[in-house]
Amino acid sequence: MTLPRRLAVVDLETTGAHPVRDRITEIAIVLLEDGREVERWSSLVRPGVPIPAVIQNFTGITDAMVADAPEFAELADTVLALLGDAVFVAHNARFDYGFLKTAFAALDKPFDAAVLCTVKLSRALYPQHHRHGLDALIERHALQCSARHRAMGDAEALSQFLDRVRHAFPADTLENAVARAMKQPARPPGLPEGVLEGIPDSPGVYFFYGENDLPLYIGKSKRMRTRVMSHFAATRLSGKEADMARQVRRVEWEQTAGELGALLLEACLVKHDTPLHNRQLRKNDEVFGLRLLPSNKRKATVLERVPLTEGDPRGWADVHGAFRTRKEADNLLRELAYLYQLCPRRLGLDSGRSGACMAHQMKRCAGVCAGKETPAEHDARLAGALAGKGLKPWPWSGPVLVSEYDPATGRTAVHLLDAWCYLATEDTAEAARARCDTATYAFDLDIYRLLLRWFDAPAHRQAVCLAAD
Repeated sequence: MTLPRRLAVVDLETTGAHPVRDRITEIAIVLLEDGREVERWSSLVRPGVPIPAVIQNFTGITDAMVADAPEFAELADTVLALLGDAVFVAHNARFDYGFLKTAFAALDKPFDAAVLCTVKLSRALYPQHHRHGLDALIERHALQCSARHRAMGDAEALSQFLDRVRHAFPADTLENAVARAMKQPARPPGLPEGVLEGIPDSPGVYFFYGENDLPLYIGKSKRMRTRVMSHFAATRLSGKEADMARQVRRVEWEQTAGELGALLLEACLVKHDTPLHNRQLRKNDEVFGLRLLPSNKRKATVLERVPLTEGDPRGWADVHGAFRTRKEADNLLRELAYLYQLCPRRLGLDSGRSGACMAHQMKRCAGVCAGKETPAEHDARLAGALAGKGLKPWPWSGPVLVSEYDPATGRTAVHLLDAWCYLATEDTAEAARARCDTATYAFDLDIYRLLLRWFDAPAHRQAVCLAAD
């Protein structure tokens, strides 16, 4: 065996990428037997829903073109007869296969076929190349395509690709590559065919749902399809991941213009929806900092807790640290007390009321509790110890804009940021600047840490421009 004897090369155009929610607008099938074309067929399909403008521009198929076309129900028997017992071949094949399987299921017509994906076949045969999309294959192998992003034009190009590889490799090499290209990917048992393949391999946020409309999990990635499929790879499923995979019944996604947009969107949505399987980025209303109070009282606690969540950081010059729990704050204070001979009692760590504290008796406290130093001397040392423990200074003089652009989708986004707060995302810099005067400053510890990591990369800092410019 090299390539299967009977192949049905299929290409679909659709109203979108979701095989359950979207609809078919065009079908093309080229039948091959022993490498020779024996039949070809194509038809426009009336989807019964409007074709989005972005899809019309992409494929050239308009609402007017499909207005008088047959519905899929009128073509179903013809398509089934053409596919027959042939191996189903397509580029990113599970996507097209999933659309057809869903369309047949809506008519109570069973449809199953062996599936050969030409993306996987190209990867197996040409591992030295990184790009295996149809445009890359057309360029690499000098394939002829009469109409790119039209069903028959793309199916013709795939037929030529199959002919190229049939003659370019020994039988055993081709047989092994075909076996890999026909291997069905791991997927949750309750997820419809083709959904994972419909996810764009671009930046964005994805959502796993179970039996209801509350997400089980929200994630983000620069390459969503690759990341989502990795969730269900059998080799990496742990107990918790396997449990989540069994519950997944639906996957949705939202594209962004870049990685920062995906990070910000994920952080906001996880806090809003609190998915069951997200352990990080969960909402926490107890984040607080510490403020040093002016006091000359010998034994008074001199630190007060300052709530930070949803606050405006622009007024926090004298606030130190950002803690989720009292234990986090106490651990820091204990460390500072040990390093700077500070009094645990004055720091609020020791509830004793009179006499020298235990740390002083162990010669770890300079003795403000025993009259060995003044409160002012102690608190000056405490202020110095806390000096580097606050939020990092905002590197710019005011609000900044960070622009992102995804050349694969043409999406653009401009993020408005200030004082470590995420203020807005707009399509243009002008629209983002217009939000400066009305933006709400609401501190979020996860956004703060996210932006710290993001701006740590020199290339990311260089892409920033002041909103006032």
